[in-house]
Amino acid sequence: MLPKIDPAAEPGIQYQVPIREWDKSDRPREKLMNGGAAGLSDAELLGLIFRSGTRTRNGPVSAVQLGRALLREYGSLRSLSVRDVREMMRVTGVGPVKAAQLAAAVEIGRRIESEHGNAERIQVCSPDDVAAVFIPRMRDLKREVFKIVLLNTANVILSDYTVSEGGLASSIVEPRAIFQKAVLENAAAVICIHNHPSGNREPSREDIRITRQLVEAGKLMGIPVHDHLIVAGNGYTSMAERQLL
Repeated sequence: MLPKIDPAAEPGIQYQVPIREWDKSDRPREKLMNGGAAGLSDAELLGLIFRSGTRTRNGPVSAVQLGRALLREYGSLRSLSVRDVREMMRVTGVGPVKAAQLAAAVEIGRRIESEHGNAERIQVCSPDDVAAVFIPRMRDLKREVFKIVLLNTANVILSDYTVSEGGLASSIVEPRAIFQKAVLENAAAVICIHNHPSGNREPSREDIRITRQLVEAGKLMGIPVHDHLIVAGNGYTSMAERQLL
């Protein structure tokens, strides 16, 4: 087990006293109210999410200090955003509640980024449109996840759902599971999406085999498979553009 990190034990850190005892001009909430969120440091934003500090065996730590300790451990907000709650809890004072608050804030950011136009009526006319919606949701997943996007006759997204979750390398996909819900929701077409946690966006032989199997099943069901996207980090590969369908 990796050792815990105690922010109160780190040298040269100021503001170990509670934030309520700081000068008003230094308090993150007041700074936000007076000048907007853009003027706050990353640690101050994390402190606002945590709301309060805590006490460790080496002394008290403020919420902002907890934020600094997390940033010092993981390097950046971006790096912190891909950590699970157990990793966040390596920093003393970041327990289940604070880790859950931070994970929820990160997920809100992902969902906002994935919204495209009117969230209730998203029309996809190209692989880029699909990627804009789903890359934020899937790029940081540690396990391989296979999703299906259901479309109506105007290529507007009706819904999406997860068909399977695999290990780090693969997920199991059954055509029956894919087209059963498509039939129930009266979908006119589907798009398949899965992620490569490795960061390699190239389709594997198995990816190509499964895709062609689904395309044939879609033809029989009268529900065409428009595309299969592989998400890897901030990039993707469209099998339709590669002419692999």
